[in-house]
Parts: sequence; C-alpha cells; structure tokens
Amino acid sequence: MTTTAPSGFQTGFAIRPDLVVEAARAEDVRTAVADAAARGLPVRVHATGHGQPGAIEGGVLISTRRMDSVEIDPVRRTARIGAGVTWGQVIEAAVPYGLAPLNGSSPSVGAVSYTLGGGLSVLAREFGYAADHVHALDVVTADGVLRHASPDSEPGLFWALRGGGHRLGVVTAMEIGLVEAARLYGGSIAFHGDGDGDERGVAAEVAGRYLEWTRTVPDTLTSSLAAIRYPDLPQLPEPLRGRYVISVRVAYTGSAAEGERLVAPLRAIGPAAADSLREMTYADSHTIHSDPPFPHAYYGDSVVLDDLDAGLAARVLELTGPKAPMMTVVQLNHLGGALAARPAVDNAVPYREAGFLLRLLSPLDGTDVASVRALYAEVAGLLAPGTLGRSLGFSFGGGDRTEGFHDARTQKRLAGLVSRHDPASLFGGSYGISPGGR
Repeated sequence: MTTTAPSGFQTGFAIRPDLVVEAARAEDVRTAVADAAARGLPVRVHATGHGQPGAIEGGVLISTRRMDSVEIDPVRRTARIGAGVTWGQVIEAAVPYGLAPLNGSSPSVGAVSYTLGGGLSVLAREFGYAADHVHALDVVTADGVLRHASPDSEPGLFWALRGGGHRLGVVTAMEIGLVEAARLYGGSIAFHGDGDGDERGVAAEVAGRYLEWTRTVPDTLTSSLAAIRYPDLPQLPEPLRGRYVISVRVAYTGSAAEGERLVAPLRAIGPAAADSLREMTYADSHTIHSDPPFPHAYYGDSVVLDDLDAGLAARVLELTGPKAPMMTVVQLNHLGGALAARPAVDNAVPYREAGFLLRLLSPLDGTDVASVRALYAEVAGLLAPGTLGRSLGFSFGGGDRTEGFHDARTQKRLAGLVSRHDPASLFGGSYGISPGGR
C-alpha cells in the first residue's frame, strides 16, 4: 500500500485517498477489499481515470493499471482482459487475427470499466452494446470473496455488472466476445458552423440534415454529430483553428463503394472544412473521432432521448455554441439498430428504445463547475419532454447525481443486489455512482 495516488486522464477532480493499493493480481484486490471492510473504509477503483465521476477523498483507492494482461482466443473469438487494460491494447492484440473489440472512440479508455457502463462502440448500431458481448467477469465483492460471474455462476451479479457499473464490487478480469472487422469505411466530414461570417451560421442546417440522414441509413452504419468551438492554437489545422465546427463521424463495415454512396447526402450539404471519409484498417479506427490523447480537466453529462427533431437540435446548438458562457463540446450519437435488441442473456443496460444520446463536455480550465452545471441544466430542461434518462458511461463529474442512470425497474433490481452483496455500502453511496474511473 502507498499514499501516492495515481495520475489519470481526468485532472479536474482531486484524488486524495488515505491509502492506495497498486494491484498486480486478483489476490491483491481481494486482500485490499477485505482489509478495507475490516477497517470500515470505503473503496474506490481507478484504472485510467477517463470516467472519474468526481473527487475521491479518503478511504482506499485500488489502482488496477498494473493488471494489464490481454489474451486473445482467435478460435472462440474472445479476449480475456485484465482490469487495467485499455482498448488500444486489445485492438493491437486482436487485429492480427482480423478481429476487433467493441471499443469506444478513444484507445486510451479502460476496457473493463467502459463495458460495465454499457459500452457504446464505434460499431454500436451493428453489434449492440459491448456489455451484450461479455461472457464472464471475475469480481471481488464486499465480503472479500473473488467470484466468477457468468450465465451459469452468480447470474445476478452477471446481469448487474453488465450495464450497472462498479457498484457491486471490483472487477479484476473480463472475458468478452470479439467481432470480425479487419477494416471499415469511416472518418469524419466537418463544416464551418459559423458560416464564414454569416450571423445565422450553418450549424442548425447541418444538424437538421444529419437527423434527416439518420432515418435512411442501415443498421451497419454507426454515426455521431459533434459541435465544438476550437481554440485559436497554432498546433491545430488551419481549417479548424479558432472556428466553430460541426462534424459528422461515420463507421461502416460494408464496402467502401457502398460507404461512398451512403455518405453522399452529407457531402451534398455544402463545402467541407475537412473530409477524412475513407476505407481504413480497424487499427486506424481511433482516427474517426481523434479524441484528445492528453490528460485534462473536464466536466460532462448526458441525456438519453427517445428522439430529436431539427428544431430542438438547433436550440441546443444555440445554447452551447460560440455565444455560450464556456466552451462546450456537443456530441449526438445515433442509437437504434442492434442497440435496441435484448441480448440472449439479459443485462442491466437501460433505455434500449432510445433514438439518440446527447453528450455534453466542458473543459474546466478557467471555468467553474457550477457555471457548467447551470448551462447543462438549461439544455436538459429544454429536452425534458423527450428524455428517458442519463448515461452512466458519460457522466464525467456528473456522477454525484444518481438520478436517471437506469429506469425504475432496473434500478430497483440493482438496489436489491447491492443490499445483498454490499449491505455496509463499502463501494459507496446510493446506486448509480460509479466508485472509480475508466
């Protein structure tokens, strides 16, 4: 044990535990949990720190970053992943076999924690949530017991951990299915949302055209819309520097020729500021979103929507665009397709009927959390009539608010399992708070 907390991707919230356990194997986790329970100390978990829900004060922090083994079974098309593994490591191990995991947009995100929150991948509409593909998990529960959760062993835990987050224990390893995806057609097409001086801008038009386009695409195409005011920095490409940019990101496993046909309506919107749509290897899939690779401070939250019309989308962009009180990154994920289907073995992933996921993220450098929350509350109020809830996987800093992460029926079942497996609340608070970061 040590008192030195690990650094992570999220730098906006303090990490000040009483003790830090650098776990190298499952037995280290089991010992740490048992010791913390005996002392009455709360337990939190830290892998890469992407999804840290807020400050960590006191208690025991278990760092899983040293648990970084990846084993690929190309015959069964599975990966056994340690708790500290990032998606980039899994991609690197799987690609030589023509296989791919259902990873998110950033290769530096922790694979296990991402999946426990559901896991919205770059191929989500074709293959569903990453949690739907989990075969088994090893988890240390609050009684200090290492359990194997699968359809045949600990079925209650198996149901809850796939979409319910960390609240029931510390997962030390996961076995998950892979898909055949050696290559894909994808990338992004970006437009100047400020209209080159036109006060009306073109962001609303792009958003409206995008929403119209999503009604026409096949389930094998996954996409999102993003809007961001880029800072005026010399390291940014000239077409983006200091501009308000709205872009569409695409991932499609069909042929490049069919991909070109499908994106033609996007290119018809108007002159593009940048266009990277192309055929690529799956190893290059991270370039679709090109998420920032460097640690920084940020706050984020989300709204799960049954649907969204062009008028409301335009209003959201107006609230969060260049005239907003702080820089806000908006991302709208098109859902549906395989995301709407229940897996063969049910899990706790909620809101499968949703049509879209709206994500908001704001850098905290020079901006206070209270101001960000006020803006987000205004956006949430605007969208309230069509809101189903919030996404557990996209509540960076907003994890201190537990409402809306699951529908009432799912939350009730999760709460019952928590009462059974963690009656002393070793892993913290009411159901919904993730006690660690990806």
